[in-house]
Parts: sequence; C-alpha cells; structure tokens
Amino acid sequence: MTNLETIIGLEVHAQMNTKTKMFCSCNNDAFGKQPNTTVCPTCMGHPGTLPVPNAAAITKAMKTALALKGTVNEENHFDRKHYFYPDLPAGFQISQYDFPLASGGSVEYTIRDSSGQVVQEGSCGITRLHMENDAGKLTHRGATTLCDYNRAGTPLMEIVTEPDLRSAEEAVAFAQELRRILIAMDASDADMFKGMMRFDASISLREKGSKELNPRSEIKNLNSFKSLEKALQYEEKRLRKEWEKNNGPLKNNITVGWQDDEEKTKILRDKENANDYRYFPEPDIPPLRFTKKDIENLRKELPALPQEKKQEYVSLGLNEAQATQLIDQPKLQRMFDAVYAKTNDAKRTSGLVLTQLLGFLRAEEKEINNAPSADAMVELVEKIDDGTISANAGKDVLEKMIVTGKSASEIIESEGMQQITDDSAIEELVQKAMDANPEAIESYKAGKEAALGAVVGWVMKESKGQADPRQVNETLRKHLQ
Repeated sequence: MTNLETIIGLEVHAQMNTKTKMFCSCNNDAFGKQPNTTVCPTCMGHPGTLPVPNAAAITKAMKTALALKGTVNEENHFDRKHYFYPDLPAGFQISQYDFPLASGGSVEYTIRDSSGQVVQEGSCGITRLHMENDAGKLTHRGATTLCDYNRAGTPLMEIVTEPDLRSAEEAVAFAQELRRILIAMDASDADMFKGMMRFDASISLREKGSKELNPRSEIKNLNSFKSLEKALQYEEKRLRKEWEKNNGPLKNNITVGWQDDEEKTKILRDKENANDYRYFPEPDIPPLRFTKKDIENLRKELPALPQEKKQEYVSLGLNEAQATQLIDQPKLQRMFDAVYAKTNDAKRTSGLVLTQLLGFLRAEEKEINNAPSADAMVELVEKIDDGTISANAGKDVLEKMIVTGKSASEIIESEGMQQITDDSAIEELVQKAMDANPEAIESYKAGKEAALGAVVGWVMKESKGQADPRQVNETLRKHLQ
C-alpha cells in the first residue's frame, strides 16, 4: 500500500462577526441565547419576506479574499441551493455557485515539531470563496429532535481549497493559518468552541504518479483541529483497507460523519452533486457589481497578515513561541500591542502580558477572555509610570484585577496602595532602616555593595511595598555619602 498517496481538500465554513445576520437585522451573536429568540420572519423564511444583503459582511468577505491572494469577481450573484431538512426553515439556502464572490488564491503553511523547528512548509490553493447564510441547529434526544433557529441566517464565508493537501497534519497546519488570516482581517472571530469555524474534509487515494482524482469520502461538520486531524487519519486508514479489499478506489463519492466519542467515521449516504441541489439565481437579490477601483481601495485597507505580524514580534525580541501565541489569540495580541504602544519596551511588555498576566490567569484557571481589557492594562502601566504604585505593587494589582474584575484605580484606592513619594516620609523610613540594620550599613561601608539591598528591603517591608524604591535608594546613598 506504500504506492498510494492521500489527496485531501477542505471546505471551510467561517461565521462572520457582523452585528446583524446576512439578510435581516437580527442580532448575529446568538451563542448562549435562549433558543429561537434572535429570529424574525425573514430568517425564518416566512412567505412574503425579502432578503437584504449585509454590506458589512460582503466587505469583510472581499477583504478576506484579497488577503488569500484571490481575485474578487467584479460581477457575482447569489443562488438558491435547495435541500429539505428541519434546520433550514425556508427550504433553501441562499448561497453562491456559478458566480462566486472570489476565485483563486493560496495559503502558505508551516508544520513544526514539538521544539518549534520547521519540519515541512507547503502551500494550498484556494478554488473559491463564496458567501451564504447558515442553517439552524438541531439537537437530537432519542426519538425527539429540537430545532433552534437562532443561528439561521448567520453570514458565512465558505472557502473551498484545491485538493493540494497530502496528510492530516498538512490539513491542520493549513486550517490553523487560515484561521489566523480570518482573525487578522476581522472577518470572523473563528472561535472553535462556539462553532464559528467548521470543516468538511474530502479525502481519497490514488497511485503515486497518477494525476487522476478518484471518488472521495467527504467527512462532514468537523468543528476542531483535533477532530479534523483524527477524522482524516481514521478515514485514510479505512480507505486503504477498502483499496486492499477491493483492489482499487471507491466506486462512487460518499458522505461520512465523524463520531467524536467513538473516534471513527460512519457512512451516511452517497455524496450529492450540484444537480441534486437545483441551483438557480436568487430572484430577490440583484447581482453584485464592483469596479476595479472598489476592489483596489479595499486592498489598500488590508491590515498586516499574521506572518508579517509574527516577524514583527520576533524582530522586537520575542521568541517563536511567543510570537505564535500572539497571532493565535486576538485579545492577547490587542493587549500586547496596546501596552507596547504605551511603553515602547518589548521586554517589559512581554513580562507584563505574556508572563505575569498569563501566569495569574492560569493560577485562577481562567481563559484569556476573562482577562482585563487592553485599556485596563494600559491604565495599570500608567499608574506604575506616574509613580502612583511601584512595579512590584503593580504585580499585586494585576493579580487582584484578574481575581476581582476591578480596574487598577479601584484596587489602588480601595486598598490604599498608593506609593509613598513624600520626601519627609521617605527620609523617616530610611533613618529607621539604618538604625535597624547597623551590620548591613557597616558591610556596605566596607565595600559590599549588595549589603544595601537588605536596608532597602527593610524599608519596603516596613512600608508594605508602598515606598518608592528608586527614591529610597537615592535617599539612603545620600545619607551614606
């Protein structure tokens, strides 16, 4: 079986982060809401309602296509894709088929080992990027099926790849890089836990050297990188056994479902083709037309791509793992960028955001979404820089910010943590420290510079960390001179 190679292509469905749904004004943030509360007659497919395309969603999709090096088609239109299932209230999905929003493009990806070393680099072509509205969500409980239509009408981008991937590891590396691009373009939050990025993976086998594409197995609705990898690895082994058993590839395309609990696939049905969906142009939405100038203006607005941002962080002195951590977590990245803009010190920013903040979050068993905002972190830096609190006290304040959810100002005021900078108060503390530590003073006079640390430490302990250590040092040295 070593003469066989694996052929993989993906269809990626990314939920867009617009305020409203694709064709109506319903709230697009339905996660966690009571079932069937963010719906209206339009997204429920009631007769007589008319869809109105979401301009913000179209703009975000166009920018994403350009970031993927694709070509935005100057004329494209929506189609009706017919299938009958309880989660599709209208009986059809508004999608794109013959004339999609964009065509072509590619994504470069890198596979690294556990130590961060590059194992393999590759590129996967993009066939098309088109827009559509999502279906609802079905929950099966024995013989009962519950329908929640909150998600119905949510704007989606479907990104279809060329069959360029040759292993489950390559598919995951590609999907991870694509997710970074979606987030960088602010087109999708791509939160896997909330189902904002889902995969349909097609896999087939062929003899090495052959250019022919054999019938494939399509694995539906994979919602994590882990399930994507495991499902492809399982299905590849299954197809190899089938090849050996039948002395050849599958006879026709099939659709399978991934069983997460059992970690295996289950054959669902023969794969549909385009004719089964009876596509025809959506009669209620005119064609979309863009000029070359429209497209070029959007290209000028594109932010830095993830790999460009990663190199920028590495050039600041961050290591590979830290830079990857930032481009993978948008909230963490926004926080780092905001603090760095304030301090212009990458080492200090890294210590505060990537070491202290993440350390306190881990200790409290909290996620980055529970962290203080970027503005709250900047306020903490301001309180340290203007002398309100010391850097050491800043650590305590940050920890309390994470535990309580309060701002730096609230914590400093309620706990009386303001730094002591009054000259007379510092003078008094230093004098007491010298009287309490005669041996350290004598050692310092004898040439032991480190002995001074004990005296400064005594002041900081006595003042409960509120004395300005820089001022204490200056006052102490002035006395000793």
